[in-house]
Amino acid sequence: FISKIMGSEITVRELKPINIEGGYLIDGFPSAGLANAIATESMINTIQFEMVGALDSDLFPPISIIKDGVPNFPARIFVNSELKVAVFSSYLTPHESLHRQVAKTMLEWANKHKCSLVVSSSAIKSEDEKPFVIGVGSTQEAKKKLKDAEIPPLSNGTVPGIPGILLNEGVMSNTNVIVLLFNTKEKGPDFRSGAQICMAISKLVPGTACDLDTLLREAETVEHHMKQAEEDAEPIKDAMYG
Repeated sequence: FISKIMGSEITVRELKPINIEGGYLIDGFPSAGLANAIATESMINTIQFEMVGALDSDLFPPISIIKDGVPNFPARIFVNSELKVAVFSSYLTPHESLHRQVAKTMLEWANKHKCSLVVSSSAIKSEDEKPFVIGVGSTQEAKKKLKDAEIPPLSNGTVPGIPGILLNEGVMSNTNVIVLLFNTKEKGPDFRSGAQICMAISKLVPGTACDLDTLLREAETVEHHMKQAEEDAEPIKDAMYG
């Protein structure tokens, strides 16, 4: 499966047949901080997911992420067939020039596999001490899902990066997209926000609930590995994008 966008291409390489019809796709690409990626990677590690494919492009940094001795593409696809949940997971933050292409590829893939809902998330800078999660839906059906999950809607604001493009394209293609927005301060660990967003996702995606204490421990480890990967890839990204 190859997605060609605006003269370049992102290749989706599937390793085996995938059946998640009527299921869910969760966006795990970091675009505004690492919390989104930490949440999805922690979910993959605490619930039984299987790697079924990878995303690749000449515009991605040429790097292999070694995990438990196994080489990995930085951007991978995981599926839990029983729950009918897929996750697009990435250890590296894609360059801003790729956000539109990544989002469109994700939606094309979701529609190809007849997913019923795409879920993404993004951080909101806030000085509120108490954590909160609000949401935005691309369709009336998506907005109803937010209401049923008792997640308050955002009335006015901006959603940048991949989540923002997912919402815009979701409106145009009548695809159900929900973006969860969580508050974060400038400083502090991303793993707590990651655990927070993971718990919010579990309200929308049946079967993905997990133990918070285990999730926090897992998320802290994931954050360390992701920051190391970003650090190691920085010289390559600088050479590619300037």
